[in-house]
Amino acid sequence: MPLPEAEVLTERLTRYPADGYPVQHATTQFHLGSLLLQSGDSEGALPALTAARDLFGTSGMRLEQAKATVMFGIALRAADQPERAAAALSSARAALAELGQPAEEAAASYNLGLVLNDGGDPSAARAAWSHARHLFLTARYPAQASAAAREEGASLLAGGEVEAAVVLLAQATELAQTAGDPAGAGAAANALGLAHLAAQRPADAVTALRSALGGLPRSVRPGDNAMVKANLGLAYEQIGDGPRARLAARQALALAGAPAAVRAQAEQLLARAPADAAADLLAVLDAVPRDEWLGALREEVLRAADAPNRTRRELVGGFLNGLLTRAGTSYDLAETLLQAVLELPPRAYELLVSAVAASCADRPGEDAARLQAIISSAMARFAIPQWQRLATTLNHATRAAGQPVTWT
Repeated sequence: MPLPEAEVLTERLTRYPADGYPVQHATTQFHLGSLLLQSGDSEGALPALTAARDLFGTSGMRLEQAKATVMFGIALRAADQPERAAAALSSARAALAELGQPAEEAAASYNLGLVLNDGGDPSAARAAWSHARHLFLTARYPAQASAAAREEGASLLAGGEVEAAVVLLAQATELAQTAGDPAGAGAAANALGLAHLAAQRPADAVTALRSALGGLPRSVRPGDNAMVKANLGLAYEQIGDGPRARLAARQALALAGAPAAVRAQAEQLLARAPADAAADLLAVLDAVPRDEWLGALREEVLRAADAPNRTRRELVGGFLNGLLTRAGTSYDLAETLLQAVLELPPRAYELLVSAVAASCADRPGEDAARLQAIISSAMARFAIPQWQRLATTLNHATRAAGQPVTWT
């Protein structure tokens, strides 16, 4: 389907033909090529960017010609023409250096690094990224400097230069944070976590990877979140924290956007030490201070909401079993569970509350009464609107299951 913006630009080309309006025509071709490239049509972008580059050149506009050449090189890379891409980007980088444009020169060098790395020359790619990083820093573009440092650091890690990679990836993380780029910081922190794992420092890896999750939320970047969770599972496993390792692995597998390699990594971890999910969750909650309970429960509640009904019932039922055996913390744990459930969107909230009601109803009378007392007491700690919402939903779910219990 044609892009509406592309149609407008194409119409503009007819109003400003190249022979009469070379600069306007070149500018429009540049915008058209950039738009097509951004939409994934690299083949369609090439003619437009070629025309823009050539017209800017014949008009004596060297800076604009160099910028168009950078975009042309990026399009060539996307069109799987690496040799032409490298030549275009090298030419643009030299021109921009001569013109005294450090930020634009850095962009050319960064993209040249990508092309060189694609072509199997990591040493030359790292040199290009290093050059880009220094230029971006000079021009005060921290987010772009972070991206260059991240690529260079990841390449060093792949080449076995672990400590050098740690230094660069830590810098990349800090630069992205400074720039207010959470996704960039998350990507850099994930790579830093892997570098710490390679250096046999799993505790440092845990710190980096937990930081990475903040920039790659499951609701916005599920595939990236799953990748970090799987890596976090390995880090926890290496420090001997099996329950947390398995929780992270299960959460990675629960995300629909998890890449195949991530799923395989998480499945292998779970196969090495099979265990019950609710037991792992309770073990983690037993081991951490109360102010960390909500974070741990929130992740598992989200996983349960997305899970098949049987898996959700098993997790909720196992957790409620834990309330019956933890006299000292049962009310606090129930309150934290309900707090996490109340944060859910309506459909997920209904599913979790229904699972709680069903699990209580399925038990012998004494256990059901004890759980109802624990949950009712926990509900009473909430403000009236939240308490009423929980009571109404629990009563509806209990009646739907044909049970006579009334929640108050």
